[in-house]
Amino acid sequence: MRVLQINSVCGIGSTGRIATDIDNLLRQRGHESYIAYGRGQSLHCGSTIKIGTNQDVYKHVIKTRLLDKHGLGSKRSTLKFISEVKKLDPDIIHLHNIHGYYLHIEILFDFLKSVGKPIIWTLHDCWPFTGHCSYFDYVQCDRWKTGCYNCPQKISYPASWGLDNSNTNYKLKKRVFGGVKNLTIVTPSRWLASIVEKSFLNEYSVKIINNGVDLSVFKPTESDFREKHNLNGKYIILGVASIWEQRKGFNYFLKLAEQLTDSDVIVLVGLSESQISKLPKNIIGISKTNNLHELAKIYSAADVFFNPTLEDNFPTTNIEALACGTPVITFNTGGSIETIDEKSGIIIEKGNIPSLIEAISKIKEIGSYKESCISRARRLYNKNDRFSEYIFSYESAINVT
Repeated sequence: MRVLQINSVCGIGSTGRIATDIDNLLRQRGHESYIAYGRGQSLHCGSTIKIGTNQDVYKHVIKTRLLDKHGLGSKRSTLKFISEVKKLDPDIIHLHNIHGYYLHIEILFDFLKSVGKPIIWTLHDCWPFTGHCSYFDYVQCDRWKTGCYNCPQKISYPASWGLDNSNTNYKLKKRVFGGVKNLTIVTPSRWLASIVEKSFLNEYSVKIINNGVDLSVFKPTESDFREKHNLNGKYIILGVASIWEQRKGFNYFLKLAEQLTDSDVIVLVGLSESQISKLPKNIIGISKTNNLHELAKIYSAADVFFNPTLEDNFPTTNIEALACGTPVITFNTGGSIETIDEKSGIIIEKGNIPSLIEAISKIKEIGSYKESCISRARRLYNKNDRFSEYIFSYESAINVT
């Protein structure tokens, strides 16, 4: 079986690591596997196809910023990529994030409709069925159900500083993404599956495959993190994100810091240098790391993981924390709440700082979450188990055709 995955990045970030994990599993089982990607360098994968150049990405960014036409740049590089796909002749094409300044969606889907191959499309966010944004919970917008216009998140990713093209984008996506034979949508969470069923993508069957993590890396790990940062005797409240933006809840850590005792400290991973320079004394800021072993050491050193995301699909940070034995506190948001149960964490009302303080106190008092967290991660979120479901889906799709 020859499988081609398509994603914005390869081996970095949550979606990039999911793609390479599937790639490695396919190769271990004797299949041919390829990953096509659009940005950055490829890490931890075998055969890759780079779509376009940095210059192509920059031009696509400009088209997005000025005209709000994200997914409608990169015409030449998409045509060249499709010619390579025709030569490769994969048995299965697996889409991940097709946004990210590297593909022309209309050209891509015209090809997918003509090629007659089984298509798996994993939705990692809501961009495929909105006129602009990748999430809409934060602004409580439901225009995606009937037709986007006057987008309240025009300057959010993929940001447009000029025109609002959300209405035209919505109509174009509805036309372009519809009518593909042999296409199955996969969502990592029940929450996103329920949203897709209310969108114009509801013509397709939807399968839920949870994200998984590498349990050989994310596990209780001996760490000198406390010693290096002079945190012995401190109660560590950890937060991790690839980018700490407003929807990820960065401000809630600042509010929490104002109410902590001297024995508590917050550690945030993934901050920019500018954000780190403005932190209060009881927050330790660490820049983004792609070193998963270092990340596992930090998770293992923490006492509790707090995810204040205001909109999310199925955050892998939650399950990375669980796998390292660290309980999770999360806002009642999207698919984030699906990652834990009462034995591995606490769900609180979105934005409720008093409830957060209470949840931290409860975890401090009980102090026996570790084994339950590890057990849940091993039972439900072993990447080999979860991503084997993709391989089964590939084989089933080929047998049907």
